[in-house]
Amino acid sequence: MNTFTEENYLKAIYHLSSKTESVGTNEIAAVLKTKAASVTDMLKKLADKKLINYARYQGVSLTSAGEKVALSIIRKHRLWEYFLVEKLNFKWDEVHDVAEELEHIASRELVDRLDDFMGNPKYDPHGDPIPDKQGKFKAHELKPVSAMNVDQEGVISGVRDHSAAFLQYLEKTKLTIGKKIKVADINSYDHSMILQTGDKRIHVSREAANNLLIAQ
Repeated sequence: MNTFTEENYLKAIYHLSSKTESVGTNEIAAVLKTKAASVTDMLKKLADKKLINYARYQGVSLTSAGEKVALSIIRKHRLWEYFLVEKLNFKWDEVHDVAEELEHIASRELVDRLDDFMGNPKYDPHGDPIPDKQGKFKAHELKPVSAMNVDQEGVISGVRDHSAAFLQYLEKTKLTIGKKIKVADINSYDHSMILQTGDKRIHVSREAANNLLIAQ
């Protein structure tokens, strides 16, 4: 049985490894908001359990066993987020911290029944893919709105920034998952954008456009 802390490390390493070729101690420490020395101690424990490949100064990677644990945690987290939004009427900016606690529930039968109860959803409320029982999932081919040109259209399908502040901003501007948008104009000075959805035009900053994802 792995501890909550070990599971959080494995999940963090999985997410980091999808963004960079070499995952280092400092990157893990930044994500988990802890000291590099504490990270080193945990990495040694995870390596002893054969959950990661770790050699000092050479980066960290998950073993197949470690990846299986990480995907299981991610599966539970995203299923609970879906449940909280779809069945308990939480807002999408309210569910992350609650799901962080629920993801450590050990019962696989509970999670599988939860999955079946909800009709085996493929994506969580933020557009992230939900791994199935075997840890397999199909990810969207996504690109940021900031990469679009004038008159291009797309459907909002995910976000890079999962912070409550950004999700609340999207909720307020009605730029939520499933919304069809069209680039009406791009400001040549600061690259901010005017997005059109229906008969409404919305001004978004370059940063916001970079964190908002559409299906290609």
